[in-house]
Amino acid sequence: MSHGFETLAIHAGQDPEARTGAVIPPIYQTSTYAQDAVGAPRQGYEYSRSGNPTRDALQECLAALEGGRVGLAFASGLAAEDTLLRAVCKPGDHVVIPDDAYGGTYRLFARVAERWGLDYSPAKVSDVDAVRAAIRPNTKIVWIETPTNPLLGIADIATLAAVAHDAGALLAVDNTFASPYLQQPLAHGADVVVHSTTKYVGGHSDVVGGALVVADQALGDELRYHQNAMGAINGPFDAWLTLRGIKTLGVRMDRHCDNAERIAAFLDGHAKVAQVIYPGLPSHAGHEVAAKQMRRFGGMISFRAAGGEEHAVQICNRARLFVLAESLGGVESLIEHPGRMTHASAAGSPLEVPGDLVRLSVGIETVDDLLADLEQALG
Repeated sequence: MSHGFETLAIHAGQDPEARTGAVIPPIYQTSTYAQDAVGAPRQGYEYSRSGNPTRDALQECLAALEGGRVGLAFASGLAAEDTLLRAVCKPGDHVVIPDDAYGGTYRLFARVAERWGLDYSPAKVSDVDAVRAAIRPNTKIVWIETPTNPLLGIADIATLAAVAHDAGALLAVDNTFASPYLQQPLAHGADVVVHSTTKYVGGHSDVVGGALVVADQALGDELRYHQNAMGAINGPFDAWLTLRGIKTLGVRMDRHCDNAERIAAFLDGHAKVAQVIYPGLPSHAGHEVAAKQMRRFGGMISFRAAGGEEHAVQICNRARLFVLAESLGGVESLIEHPGRMTHASAAGSPLEVPGDLVRLSVGIETVDDLLADLEQALG
């Protein structure tokens, strides 16, 4: 029997605990497990790096929400990314990445993976021809974000899946900005879904984590092997917190989207704003593609300040209800200057972001309060 998203978010991997009937999965805060005999671990559990019931519950839930067969949880989104790269690639291979990728992803490629011998090329993921041109004979992964961070570019997942597969490469989709509620890349042909579960999945700015979800069992088994061998797993309490957040993902995302739509419309008509970048606006270049593959358009908005970089910094500093902070996807609204904060590592590179850019993570507060704060912050 198939179930709806909200039902899966509450129940997948989360049956009442067998011994007591507890409706919430317990936190199995243990490093090791008593074995029934030499070579006979009870229910397969021997050591919590290799397996933990709380983490397993989260992994099963993540797989269900993304429509995949294997879900894997990690200590952070970057830990998930690193595990994927080293499981699929080897020195001498090549990856195509977004030309406005998350700064931490860029740093991983430029400062860590490249020293290991993995080459990469940035490409505009909203331009299919640009992605195709960036692929080389040794390309193993076409890596996309959609929407991208922070310029909210939209990639056509189904089309790029075909392009990647024609080249013998995998398509990996960072689905952090959309969440599984708004977009399920595997259904459009992607091979791997990547998440920073710190963001919308956890949703409360109180836990750091990451995830990989795949539809192919063999690829899932390979990733699971590397998850254990590399060891960047999340702990049971972190897994439990993430599961708690997942239960309200659907209702939270609806409010994030409601608020973001109001704020995007407000900013779009404001004299102190030069450009609003939000996939829900018909003026956005990727609006039609986003409408095709997303349920709604998300809670992230970027805009360019009419007064240039210093004006953008002033807006960030003047905000009060919008908290000046990195990260995104929590119940509270955040504001940041990507060029000097989350994407500072990309300064001077082809991925450098405009200095006049401001990024908003629109929370679930009363929207009129958020609009009033932005009005005073814009000056």
